[in-house]
Amino acid sequence: QVHLVESGGGEVQPGGSLRLSCAASGIIFSAYIMGWFRQAPGKQRELVVSITARGSINYADSVKGRITISRDNAKNTVYLQMNGLKPEDTATYYCATPQLNYWGQGTQVTVSS
Repeated sequence: QVHLVESGGGEVQPGGSLRLSCAASGIIFSAYIMGWFRQAPGKQRELVVSITARGSINYADSVKGRITISRDNAKNTVYLQMNGLKPEDTATYYCATPQLNYWGQGTQVTVSS
């Protein structure tokens, strides 16, 4: 059984930072693309950033320069470091394996003064 469990969300002020983690089980983690997606109220879910098994990264234009993705294959975990957060980054953030269509339950990120 596959599980993706996100953690690290919360509420921060504009300009603040958060680090999200996603722990995976039930898959050969190192073999797959991992992605972070987000969905804001009333909007469609969108890709934030993804990282391939070999470490190639694809960022959404809206987050370039502010967000870093990394993966630790030994720990079956993918991380999302977010800096310079803006109110428009407020959303539920989901970890996923796009190739297998497995998704985590999401973690809320709120950026507000």
